[in-house]
Amino acid sequence: MELRHLKTFKVVADMGGFTRAAEALGYAQSTITSHIQSLERELGRPLFDRLGKTVVLTSAGERLYEYASQILRLSQAAESAVTDDSQPAGKLTIGAPESLTVYRLPAIMREYKERYPDVQIVLMPSQCWEMSPKLRAGELDVAFLLAPPAEEPDLQVETLLAEPMALIASPQHPLKDRACVHPEDLIHETLLKTEKGCSYRHCFEHDMKSVYPAHEIEFWNIEAIKQCVMAGLGIAYLPRVTVETELKEGKLIALPWYQDQPVVLTQLAYHKNKWLSPALRVFVDMVHRHAEQWRKTASTVTSA
Repeated sequence: MELRHLKTFKVVADMGGFTRAAEALGYAQSTITSHIQSLERELGRPLFDRLGKTVVLTSAGERLYEYASQILRLSQAAESAVTDDSQPAGKLTIGAPESLTVYRLPAIMREYKERYPDVQIVLMPSQCWEMSPKLRAGELDVAFLLAPPAEEPDLQVETLLAEPMALIASPQHPLKDRACVHPEDLIHETLLKTEKGCSYRHCFEHDMKSVYPAHEIEFWNIEAIKQCVMAGLGIAYLPRVTVETELKEGKLIALPWYQDQPVVLTQLAYHKNKWLSPALRVFVDMVHRHAEQWRKTASTVTSA
């Protein structure tokens, strides 16, 4: 199989049509058709179903797509490793959940862009459960996870920080003077929850021990949850980093939850077989340096 044929195949799959692929690659449409036909003859089966002006991958095409992506990525990595001895360049695709995107990554992103302006950063906010499959498929170069420890045989997963959590309420909340808050104390409360699939929501629901608050409202945005808690609508369970400013300013309080801190970790992950390009390597090193400061800050907060 020729690399140019695989590249054409991947672009057709990504663009959803031969015409759009021809425009993207600067080829005549007949060239695109010739490349795909050559691949199909070589493999002995169709790679696309032609549905009018749209094409979709066949089952064989879906299997080839993953391998084609890896082959093209490795080809580019090999070329860069041999020929590029300058500043890191290219594209770096990063996945992260909302809480880390907003409260952990900005300082890293700012420093990285200042030091390596030739690298194009693509940030893809995602749920934690989505990112492992995206790393395996090559859709992400690196991902930040906020989750309990887990074994991922084909991924390199590094723990950066055991993330402190907080059960937050408005300063006027009736439970503000409690020495310890238990699940049964929340029976008549309104719980403002993050979206399903969120790891720390799962931890809190486990700690509730089948006690269900009178009302529950689900949100897709942490800032909306904080504003509603400050307005007295209910209580919420969030990573402490997302509410640290409001706690210091007295706009929110942290209720003393009966349970010890859950093991919810901020983690960095990338595929074990992925070549660490200069752009990715310096990014990982930078994350490690910032994580040292996160740990110092978290230990100060925990001991306070």
